Amino acid sequence: MPLSSNSRGALMMTIAMGAFTTNDALIKSITHDLNIAQIIFLRGIATAIILAVMAWSYGILGQFRLMFNKAVILRSGFEIGATITYISALSHIDLSVAATILLSLPLAVTFGAWAFFKEPVGWRRWLAIIVGFVGVIIILKPSPEAFVPASLLAVTTVFFTAGRDLTTRRINSAIPTLLVSLFAGLTNTVFGAVLIVPMGGWMPVSGHSVLIIVVAACFIIAGYLSIISAMRTGDISFIAPFRYTSLIFSLSLGYYLFQERPDGYMTLGASLIVASGLYAFYREKQRTRETPAAKSTQTPN
Repeated sequence: MPLSSNSRGALMMTIAMGAFTTNDALIKSITHDLNIAQIIFLRGIATAIILAVMAWSYGILGQFRLMFNKAVILRSGFEIGATITYISALSHIDLSVAATILLSLPLAVTFGAWAFFKEPVGWRRWLAIIVGFVGVIIILKPSPEAFVPASLLAVTTVFFTAGRDLTTRRINSAIPTLLVSLFAGLTNTVFGAVLIVPMGGWMPVSGHSVLIIVVAACFIIAGYLSIISAMRTGDISFIAPFRYTSLIFSLSLGYYLFQERPDGYMTLGASLIVASGLYAFYREKQRTRETPAAKSTQTPN
């Protein structure tokens, strides 16, 4: 029985979340063996090579000049910030904690769309944003005894990633997605190389670490392609909530690979983030339904 467009979209979103989380787990596993900038540099090389081959196979590599677009460059700047802060966070805090904090991204994007693009946000969605960020604060355990300063790196990642996603909306649709991703891979490679010495210098790289980085690059590309496919299939309001399946993957991988055990702070904070995010998606769906209805009841001039 063929899947509906919504079911296919939900499946692709779930695959994307699994791919991204697996990439995170693989990278976390080598953060104590290599310099953070080194990881960014080596993964950037692997990612850029794979994306360049894909762009060449689709016949769009010759359009590389399209990459030198202001919005693409700005997006890559946010991508670099998100990569550095998130990998740094993974080296110090649990995978499940970092991934859960990142679940507040849709709320940060909603806030950014209001702040920079003047998109309307009703009081109910404002409430959802506040509750979601309260969840983040609970996960951070803001007390002198329990607070882990490195967890703020994951919070910073949320804002860098929100900037990246908001900038992506402003990229001309004529610029192929593969080229946008390729430019991000190239810039990550360059900045990773520049930061190697300031962040501790070059460390010996084992064959095992190289293999981990190449596999991680494959997973992150699979994630990018899957999430693009998901967002282009079916209704976004139906598909977007499946982003929260990443919590299942991060908890599972954190438990089996790193022996992580979520505590009460984590459970309560994650519950608030997921609940507020789902409610925000629900309100957005209601708003899009109400807007056409309101227009249809207007009397013509």
